[in-house]
Amino acid sequence: MVPVIALVGRPNVGKSTMFNRLTKSRDAIVAEYSGLTRDRQYGEAKWQGRTYILIDTGGLSGDEEGIDAKMAEQSLQAIEEADAVLFLVDSRDGLTPTDQMIGEHLRKRNKRCFVLANKVDTVDPEIARAEFSPLGLGDALPVSAAHGRGIQAMLEAALGVFPRDEVEEPEDVEPAAGDGQPRRTPGPDEKDGIKIAIIGRPNVGKSTLVNRMLGEDRVIVYDQAGTTRDSIYIPFERGDEKYTLIDTAGVRRRGKIFEAVEKFSVVKTLQAIQDANVVVFVMDAREGVVEHDLNLLGFVLETGRALVIALNKWDGMQPGERDYVKTELERRLFFVNFADVHFISALHGTGVGHLYKSVQAAFTSAVTRWPTNRLTQILEDAVQEHQPPLVNGRRIKLRYAHLGGANPPLIVIHGNQVEAVPKSYSRYLENTYRRVLKLVGTPIRIEYKGGENPYEGNKNKLTERQVNKKRRLMSHHKKAEKKRRDKKR
Repeated sequence: MVPVIALVGRPNVGKSTMFNRLTKSRDAIVAEYSGLTRDRQYGEAKWQGRTYILIDTGGLSGDEEGIDAKMAEQSLQAIEEADAVLFLVDSRDGLTPTDQMIGEHLRKRNKRCFVLANKVDTVDPEIARAEFSPLGLGDALPVSAAHGRGIQAMLEAALGVFPRDEVEEPEDVEPAAGDGQPRRTPGPDEKDGIKIAIIGRPNVGKSTLVNRMLGEDRVIVYDQAGTTRDSIYIPFERGDEKYTLIDTAGVRRRGKIFEAVEKFSVVKTLQAIQDANVVVFVMDAREGVVEHDLNLLGFVLETGRALVIALNKWDGMQPGERDYVKTELERRLFFVNFADVHFISALHGTGVGHLYKSVQAAFTSAVTRWPTNRLTQILEDAVQEHQPPLVNGRRIKLRYAHLGGANPPLIVIHGNQVEAVPKSYSRYLENTYRRVLKLVGTPIRIEYKGGENPYEGNKNKLTERQVNKKRRLMSHHKKAEKKRRDKKR
């Protein structure tokens, strides 16, 4: 069993900095801003052959109201899940009433706990150690999360009792016929499964949808735009299939972003889109399609991610309103007409279960590989049905096609004068491949390569014998030409 370690403490004592230090990542947003972390953030770390799960939590203050109360619930839940707790305190501030409140809670829960006196760069470690002895949780361990001071001693104390990882035997893989090398079918990472990023504008119900898909209150839901600040990766299983849900911060128009924290949140959201296999784009059905939705969809297309569209808050709408929204979808989202559209209610669960079928179909379409002869046959049939246009009196020739990549599918077409292929004909070929291969939910990219003459610009160097022969032939040709002219006279 992999041990679970929770990081808890007051706001702004360095929990997220410690999380990034131990996981060797930048997954948690770090800034001089109190209450920045809200949802539980999980990460995997390893130390001296021991793998463990680390949980970053929001700060506890004891007087939380509103959204802070929701955040505190997440932190307390992390304490319940953990096998051990790293209780961070600020050695510069000394012992505070809030620290005493958290320490009392940890003693009541009877958790294996270690007090970490953080930020000891300018404080005597012995003074810091004595400062927090009234907590009754053992001697404080002086550390500096920002500079790595005392980390090894802390890990030795916290993880020394846990067993080392078992060494797994390598899997036997039969070699492929021919070259004797193993071949694996490409697919999702065995550990993470299919990564699904839930994106959209603020307050459209992304976190509510994540909780509904998971069947638990995993992330904070609050009636306030910008509740989610970080991208939260949540692995889970449904049936026999593994998934990783990514709850992201809402992305507003650039002119509406003023806080530096929100700028970091937007960057994390865009990174999550690039990291995902399938993007579920959530819109508010009652607001319809707004301009910023189109901008976000354009970014998803640029990254080439598979796409599923979910119109949330569909319940309670009148038939006339629903018809109007559907008409607007057809009119404004024509450029992503390959994506499945679902009308759902994340709050009540209506239609949420059907998202998985579309996610599976979109992912399969994005990563499936086809042989060259299949793609070439489709190209030949498409050209026979509708010829490419003439360029300077010559017909564009498209000879064969092969797969150049997956997720999204990249089809490379070889031929002559391919630089003159119009965009309309490329769209025709894209739609033909999509129809014949029955692709849904994924964009297709078509790339052309011309048949260049490999000998263009190269000149053979003649030998002396060849040069003399060429000179005699030219002399003979000139004499014969002169005789023909004299006869005409």
